[in-house]
Amino acid sequence: MTSFPRPPVLDPDTLSAEQKMIHDAIVNGPRGVVQGPLRVWLQSAGLADKAQALGAFCRFDTSLPPRLSELAILITGAFWKAGFEWAGHAPIAEKAGVDPRVIEAIRTGAAPSFDHEDEAVLYDFATSLHRDHAVSDAVYARAVAQFGTRTVVELVGILGYYTLISMTINAFRVPLPDDTTDPFAAP
Repeated sequence: MTSFPRPPVLDPDTLSAEQKMIHDAIVNGPRGVVQGPLRVWLQSAGLADKAQALGAFCRFDTSLPPRLSELAILITGAFWKAGFEWAGHAPIAEKAGVDPRVIEAIRTGAAPSFDHEDEAVLYDFATSLHRDHAVSDAVYARAVAQFGTRTVVELVGILGYYTLISMTINAFRVPLPDDTTDPFAAP
């Protein structure tokens, strides 16, 4: 099978004025760096601008606490087997309070055992939506009872945004960070 080259990493010195503006906004924002899928998106400055703004909201400004937001990101990264995303967010999730046993279970596709009910509710909702492309009335009602409608809407936003990220990582073969092994490679 022939491997086609994927978009090159853009050299900041050769960016168009529009690309440079978006690049600088990302660097000067809460991320502080343009890497992974953001570098791919810079091929389309308009997409990069809108996606990074949505991403900043999904990552830093939703009503979910970081522990739950990172759990949602890990569930999505594992569903898509997006190694770059997993490599970046697994340590953040652990630091935010997600149990390392839960992180490992999600990575391997096992059903995690949760100590926190809110994590179990989020896991069931996110897993149902990814796997079944829908959420049953019972799972939906449990999520709304746990989090409220606004937070469930934001959770779906996080799942959707990190699906976009994961699809970008996989479609453009975004390489893992240096000194990182593929967390989803067969043993």
